Amino acid sequence: MKISIFWGFIFLLFSFKMNSQQSVIKGRLVDAITNVPLPLVKIAIEGLVIETLTDPDGEFSIGLDSMDRTEVVVVFSKTGYTTKRFPLNIGIGEKTLETISLNPDAFYERSQQSTISLSDADIISEEAEFDNISGLLQSTRDVFLNAAAFDFSQTFFRVRGFGSEYGKLMINGIEMNKLFDGRPQWSNWGGLNDVQRNQIFSNGISANEYGFGGLGGTTNIIMRASKYQKANRISLAGSNRSYNARLMATIASGEQGSGWFYAISIGRRYAEEAYIEGTAYDSNSFFAAVEKRINENHSLNLTGIFTPVTRGRSAPLTQEVLDLKGSKYNPHWGLQNGKIRNSRIRKIKEPILMLNHFWQITRKVQLNTNLAYQFGEISNSRIDYGGTTAGNLDGQPFYFGAGANPDPTYYQNLPGYYLRFENNQNFEAAYRAQSDFLEDGQLDWNRLYLANTTNTEIGNNSAYVLAEDVNKDDLINVNAILNWEWSDRLKLTGSLRYTDLKNRNFARINDLLGGNSFLDIDVYAEQVGDTPLILAKQSDLSNLNRLVKEADIYKYDYDIRANLSEVFIQGQYAWKRLELTLSGKFGNVMYQRTGNFQNGLYASNSLGESDELNFQNFGLKTGFLYKFSGRQNVEFNLGYFLKPPAFRNTFVNPRQNNAVVRNVREEKIRSTDLSYRYRTSKFNVRLTGYFTTIDEGTEVSNYFANGLGGLGSENTAAFVQEVLTGIDRQHFGLEIGSEYQITSTLKAKVAASLGQFTYASNPSLYLNSASFSESKDYGRAYLKNYFLAGGPQRAALAGFEYRDPEYWWFGTTVNYFSHAFLDVNPLTRTSNFQTDFDGLPLLDYDPAIARELLQQEQFDDYFLVNMVGGKSWRLRDKYLGFFVSINNLLDREYKSGGFEQARNANYRTLKQDRDREIMVFGNKYWLGYGTSFFANVSLRF
Repeated sequence: MKISIFWGFIFLLFSFKMNSQQSVIKGRLVDAITNVPLPLVKIAIEGLVIETLTDPDGEFSIGLDSMDRTEVVVVFSKTGYTTKRFPLNIGIGEKTLETISLNPDAFYERSQQSTISLSDADIISEEAEFDNISGLLQSTRDVFLNAAAFDFSQTFFRVRGFGSEYGKLMINGIEMNKLFDGRPQWSNWGGLNDVQRNQIFSNGISANEYGFGGLGGTTNIIMRASKYQKANRISLAGSNRSYNARLMATIASGEQGSGWFYAISIGRRYAEEAYIEGTAYDSNSFFAAVEKRINENHSLNLTGIFTPVTRGRSAPLTQEVLDLKGSKYNPHWGLQNGKIRNSRIRKIKEPILMLNHFWQITRKVQLNTNLAYQFGEISNSRIDYGGTTAGNLDGQPFYFGAGANPDPTYYQNLPGYYLRFENNQNFEAAYRAQSDFLEDGQLDWNRLYLANTTNTEIGNNSAYVLAEDVNKDDLINVNAILNWEWSDRLKLTGSLRYTDLKNRNFARINDLLGGNSFLDIDVYAEQVGDTPLILAKQSDLSNLNRLVKEADIYKYDYDIRANLSEVFIQGQYAWKRLELTLSGKFGNVMYQRTGNFQNGLYASNSLGESDELNFQNFGLKTGFLYKFSGRQNVEFNLGYFLKPPAFRNTFVNPRQNNAVVRNVREEKIRSTDLSYRYRTSKFNVRLTGYFTTIDEGTEVSNYFANGLGGLGSENTAAFVQEVLTGIDRQHFGLEIGSEYQITSTLKAKVAASLGQFTYASNPSLYLNSASFSESKDYGRAYLKNYFLAGGPQRAALAGFEYRDPEYWWFGTTVNYFSHAFLDVNPLTRTSNFQTDFDGLPLLDYDPAIARELLQQEQFDDYFLVNMVGGKSWRLRDKYLGFFVSINNLLDREYKSGGFEQARNANYRTLKQDRDREIMVFGNKYWLGYGTSFFANVSLRF
């Protein structure tokens, strides 16, 4: 029924009578400073759906069919330049404008800084949830979205509460979101800011020219050789954030002989130690594009991108650790031979190749066909201290125990651990632990080597190794996008898309740390059912008690096969005051796991192929824009669509078996927003209200829990996979952005977001573990009305910008943040919270105290002050620019995120811990940066 309505509407659009062409507007755009032609300037006619882009010579031609007006307003816009509106009297025939110059937007360098700092989130956080939060916003000129991309993003603020998996990121029309987790991996093209300036952004679920888009907006980065302004540019930057120094050099040729274009960009970013202790950064960036204009109708573009990145990671910290070591502390590193060595290193090496064909079928019909291939690997290192060795005693196999956890912040290494018993506090041991931690508190690499090299009784097998979790992609993307300007009032867009992914995941030995080999078993696995213990511990039953060397695959090894197919169609029709859009998509996503190891605990469900899982990818959305006048309008968008789950939330424990999440299904998304805009030459404002529900979500998490009920044993601890299904979320709020040109040089601006993002259901929860013979169902997790974590839900900004006629500029903002919440642990909100190990209710359970224990922590409100400024000089035909930004000028310390540890899974264990002066398993926090800076000098010639 929904599809029939959609096609019926498209038929009605086709039925409108179209008039023949009556007027053509031509012109040429150049840079106001260098007088160099500007390609990829967007030319649009207010009130009509038609638009075009300038060619490599800065020239354009745009035709109008219906002549119910004699005057139009032509809008010229390009990222990095100030927008120009040009009233124009038109008539029948051709009208050629004089050369039009656009002024560079000095404050654009600030918006580019949001791209530069994208990796900061990953540097700070241990998990990937906070990656690329504001990555889709840097290209827009909207006052609120610019504030969100730059001023708000340093706090991990999420526009409307959506993570990056709800936005769409494209390069040359090809979607770059990963099938594994749904998020774009910005590091795949990081450090190439100069060639990422040509961007087209659509906010929220509004229409775009490339596909159905995402809930959180859509960005297309155009990286064609012919779409770069002819210029050379070099820049040098310094910072104290994720890296200390950056060098970039870019060449864009413009048109060469016989219709050839090329563009090359290289960059390097580096830090021995960034803002957080021990977080080294090393990245090289390479980009090359060559394009051949075969004739007036055909162009072929080849693009290559390779940005290998190596960076050290940090960890969330408990309040006990923060009080002792401060916000810059990082437990993952230690000195080895006098040099910093981080045990948590993330390496990304995934080259991208693209081939794009552009066919101008007629003046109003364009077909863009794209092919992309990406390959390579992402690895994350860690210390595996499960090392042991097999032995034989009186004919029976046995195992030596694993090594102790080497993490300096492991709870047994901290002073609070020795004070945990009220009647038996060991003050001497606590004092020694505190002294040792304050004096050093870093990873002891020498101790790890010593443990491995003195293990002579068992052949110097390593108790500790440095391992890597590896994800290798082999990805093919192909699509075709058709844009048809049926008339100056009706525009049709359609696309076909297919993605094929072959992915391999495994653990690999990186460094034996002085030992000879490592025994590939799970030393923590327990006997379940009739499976002998020696078999239950095996990673691969085909290789019993296998000793692995450096570069060997061990522990787990599995493949993912996934594909996506999608059809998209969109119609846009414009009357004099009303513009109407209707969009639809339909497709399918398929996942399949293939195990390469036969795991000892899951002998019958680990090796070989799983069943194929298929999910629908349906969507329908509509919107309209009504113009009261040239100054004010309202815009409305409404959408309903399905979002297939990412692979990571589809299988329970893919490292070990083929088990699929129970009742896993597509998310059901309903979203609407209403905006009012008012604009004059001095004042503009946008006010938006939005409401979104996301139902039937699924999440899979891994952690160690203590206090599990119903296990029938007083040993209530286990490493578990927690599966939540039927998660409903609700997002609603208001956005406002406004600016006022006080004088020709001084502008004031304000922006605010008042949001509320909560759980709207009580999802089902069950646990899977190698310690259980079968999954444990704990019923409902009572999460309804708890707040979603992920940055502040409310933010506000007030500031000004000053632009001097002598090409220097300055701005400052005061930013306020509130309503940021700790991520709650779902397991403690289930029946397990009041259940003893024998399955019976806890006798000491007090409902009033329980409510206090389960109260969600809300972080303190805070203010941050940011400053930005720069100066530019014109040196004949060259352009020299300097830019500097300072974030958190007053060095305010604030908590940007965090989560409850799951160790205390029931009432008794949590109350005991909360009653202590120092919690043993306290909440873990991420802290934002203190005062940080970024400075850049560039020369364009």
